[in-house]
Amino acid sequence: MRLSAIGLILALTFGLFAVPLATAAQQIKKVPKVGMLAIGSPPASPDWQQRWPFWQGMHELGWIEGQNITMEYRWAFERYDRLADLAAELVRLKVDVLVASDTAALHAVRHATSTIPIVMFYVGDPVADGVVTSLARPGGNVTGVSCLAPELSGKLLELLKEAVPDVTRMAVLVNTGTPMRESILTDVESAARVLGVQLQILEVGDPQEFKSAFDTALREGAGALLVAPGLLSTRYQRRLAALTVQSRLPTIYWQRPFVEAGGLMAYGPSTAAMGHRATAFVDKILKGAKPADLPVEQAMKFELVINLKTARALGLTIPPHLLVLADEVIQ
Repeated sequence: MRLSAIGLILALTFGLFAVPLATAAQQIKKVPKVGMLAIGSPPASPDWQQRWPFWQGMHELGWIEGQNITMEYRWAFERYDRLADLAAELVRLKVDVLVASDTAALHAVRHATSTIPIVMFYVGDPVADGVVTSLARPGGNVTGVSCLAPELSGKLLELLKEAVPDVTRMAVLVNTGTPMRESILTDVESAARVLGVQLQILEVGDPQEFKSAFDTALREGAGALLVAPGLLSTRYQRRLAALTVQSRLPTIYWQRPFVEAGGLMAYGPSTAAMGHRATAFVDKILKGAKPADLPVEQAMKFELVINLKTARALGLTIPPHLLVLADEVIQ
């Protein structure tokens, strides 16, 4: 009887110790760490994280920064030469997932690691660029959302013709090094035949060639310009926007920042929508999925942005139906 009592006392004693130990084990459970690299800078608004589509998506999926997830942000502030160092820094922090919010950032993190899962969004053609084996089966450590959109360049030409209906000759600025070069040329040539306009293809491989390309377009009578998708053009958005204003050429681009910098029009995949969608990939990877098994998605939502201030400076009247279609009109 006495031995039984002693045994009971010991069991209760060890049980009391076991409860705090179990609680401590739960408390030290690893909190996932996500690293994000971007070529730009953080928004000026102090509550940008609450407004940011990426974090809105993460919250919807139950991830709260400071509670069950940690974020490491690295911003290059438009300094492309800083991307490699910033990517290496995130890898040294041993993040669980890397998020690349543009093509330049994606190339940087890919060179920094071949093992840490990478989620991309707002990048071009990842297959042509050698980032993934195929959209359906990425096959490596990269997956996410691509802004690849079949026939986007042709659509840009159509919108430009609607904005400048009297134009008969259009110039197309194409980056020689872009993997999408052939598909871009095929799209614009097909659209030009339907629209009945002549095309002038301007190929540039260096930012120093921008000015001469614009001079050639004007000299040969182009009445409007399409800046086709490409990493080189993305790097020099402000310079290209300034040149199009100086040349007084109505110009359409595929990204909103060109228009914010003074360009006339932009039509392309919504950055906000892709950022929001990218969170689903982060969520699945943090729960055990492998990037190689998660098919890359293509952009589904597109936006049209028009700068009326630039239109007035060019002496151009934007047709009312285009203004109605626009997702945003900059006054």
